[in-house]
Amino acid sequence: MSETEFIEELKSKSEKAYSKLLDDFQQKVYATCISFVPNTEDAEDIAQDVFVEVFNAIHKFKGQSKLSTWIYKITTNKCLEFIRKKNTKKRFAFLQSITGNVIPMDMTNYFTEMNHPGVLLENKETSKTLFYAINQLPEAQRTVFTLHKIDGKSYNEISEIIDKSLSSVESLMFRSKKNLQKILENFYKNNI
Repeated sequence: MSETEFIEELKSKSEKAYSKLLDDFQQKVYATCISFVPNTEDAEDIAQDVFVEVFNAIHKFKGQSKLSTWIYKITTNKCLEFIRKKNTKKRFAFLQSITGNVIPMDMTNYFTEMNHPGVLLENKETSKTLFYAINQLPEAQRTVFTLHKIDGKSYNEISEIIDKSLSSVESLMFRSKKNLQKILENFYKNNI
């Protein structure tokens, strides 16, 4: 079955096509989710949301990119949306703590589940530190760094996924490396 035929099957809400979609993309989508949100339960929830979105929005797919690129775009957006919500909750908790209405929200152990194949670090503390540093990057840099270094996407694939030129992706990657270096230097200066 060609990709065009497969997409038409998905658009006609075929159970067989949806099952094939899950078989073909479930592990890849989950791997991308766990790259952005290294917490198993959250990554599973996001991956599930991705497939619901793909199934509900397949009629909007115009075929201007490969189906896989479109799915990765949805996945990346869902992950970033989740991170934004988490950060909003953290800011809200901080504001509550300074106004005296304390609702404890400890995020220090959030980035501790490192069972992702792309993260080949031997110890959880190092992994936690790395993900802490990645999470400090501006969103565009964090996205490019995660897709390239953790998820193994090429610059061309990233360019399609985030709708930016190849030179923009390269620039974002360069800046993310520089910023990570500074963040990690400061972290180790302050914590040793």
